[in-house]
Amino acid sequence: MSALADCTLDSYLVHPDHSLADRIAAVRARLGAKALILGHHYQRDEVIRFADHRGDSLHLARQCQQHPEAEAIVFCGVHFMAESADILRAPHQQVILPDLNAGCSMADMAELTQVEDAWSQLEDCGLAAQVLPITYINSTAAIKAFCGERGGLVCTSSNAAAALRWAFAQRAKVLFLPDQHLGRNTAHALGIGLEDMAVWDPRLDGGGHSARRLAEARVLLWKGHCSVHQRFLPEHVAQRRAERPGIRVIVHPECRFEVAQAADLVGSTEFILRQVRAAAPGTAWAIGTELHLVHRLAQEHPEQTIVPLDANACPVCTTMFRISPQHLCWALENLERGQVVNRIQVPEPVKQWARVALDRMLALN
Repeated sequence: MSALADCTLDSYLVHPDHSLADRIAAVRARLGAKALILGHHYQRDEVIRFADHRGDSLHLARQCQQHPEAEAIVFCGVHFMAESADILRAPHQQVILPDLNAGCSMADMAELTQVEDAWSQLEDCGLAAQVLPITYINSTAAIKAFCGERGGLVCTSSNAAAALRWAFAQRAKVLFLPDQHLGRNTAHALGIGLEDMAVWDPRLDGGGHSARRLAEARVLLWKGHCSVHQRFLPEHVAQRRAERPGIRVIVHPECRFEVAQAADLVGSTEFILRQVRAAAPGTAWAIGTELHLVHRLAQEHPEQTIVPLDANACPVCTTMFRISPQHLCWALENLERGQVVNRIQVPEPVKQWARVALDRMLALN
């Protein structure tokens, strides 16, 4: 155990990133199977190097169920991911988020009171009975519970198409929360025209639409987005193609519709990883997703040319970046001392319905 007696976070934050690697490795070894460290693909290299498992949000949340020996789940991601882990964990497990400020701007774009108000307006229009709510996993537990209680479910970027097909087998319309781009790109790929979609702006009455327009639309897209993926533009695709003819452009479905249409391939983080890993040496890629992941892929595949889609910007998930080696070391060394810091606990009524929504999604796979 570290000789430092001061366990406060401030005593860790004074140390440079690189100086804590040995301490993290040492406490990790001493904790053994008691602690499970999960790292999202967008984490910085100084943190994800210590992860027992890397993956997207759902893959990591499911690791709790696959590692019952772990008493503590240290989730190096953002708040909604830790909430999902808490919903799926075993009763004897506890979930820790090293920095509680690691949130998600997209998840924050759909507040429960806003969604409840939208639903009330749909009820007033006589449309709610026709609508099934789907929420992207990038949402709060409260929004997941809202969907579960009303017959809806959760989706990921990997199974959004399956979730939409399931939803339309139940009801005529879908309210897709909170990312309009994932909803639009997925629905369009299933053959639903843009004219059959309407963006619901929570700041406006009726989402900004007449009752007639709401009645006509098959898909209501919540006005939310990912601050990283929305930054990519069609011009970036054109620029990369001009710079290197034959380059393959692959983007995440959280990107704008125009970017997705201009790309060669569109898919989830796991899809992007599979495509790059299976590609032949010499393949050139321009990848439209978070920069840490793109750089990591470039390092892991020197036999290919891998560049970020936007050459002049730094599309980093700043909230993911909040999980630092200092926060990870602080959480682990306190855990070794028997102190659980930054525990994430979803209230039981919320957990119950959020679990229903997650289980409906898991049944699709």
